[in-house]
Amino acid sequence: MMLEVEQKFLLDLPEVTRTRLEVLEVEWHPEIEQVDRYFNHPGRDFAITDEALRLRSVGGQNWITYKGPKLDLLTKTRRELELPLADGGELPAEYGELLAALGFRAVLEVCKTRRPGQLFHHGMPVEVAWDTIAGLGQFLELELVVEEQFVADARAVLLDLAGELHLGKPERRSYLELLLASSTLP
Repeated sequence: MMLEVEQKFLLDLPEVTRTRLEVLEVEWHPEIEQVDRYFNHPGRDFAITDEALRLRSVGGQNWITYKGPKLDLLTKTRRELELPLADGGELPAEYGELLAALGFRAVLEVCKTRRPGQLFHHGMPVEVAWDTIAGLGQFLELELVVEEQFVADARAVLLDLAGELHLGKPERRSYLELLLASSTLP
């Protein structure tokens, strides 16, 4: 089973972090706009079970993703199943209608500007995401997707990288949770 090992940090000094990332030779990719539509299960509250179901759109491309509960206290390690859907701008609304017919409830849309990148740290390819979320600010996500037996190694790499970047305390809540907790819903 593959697991996502992730840490996310609110950036108080974005330019300092950007400079540190450049020193580590991050390879940036073009900026993208993501729209994540979250749904709650009809029979259990995902806010309580620490799960998530989302439809993600990037341009005309779409995915459906299930995220399981977090498995540790230091990182956001969890099972993630992400499946591609057909392309098309109308597809998220159609899937939203299907999910509603099955009893799922739409929770919130999270819109973000993401600048993805990659760097190697201790020989592992770390996915980097520089996110700007309206009403929340700028965040940096560090992520590795590994087989279950390599979770401890991945966690150690991310903790070391976060220390080297002086990122401070990680944010364990999702953007959805942060927006729901804030009074600045977009």
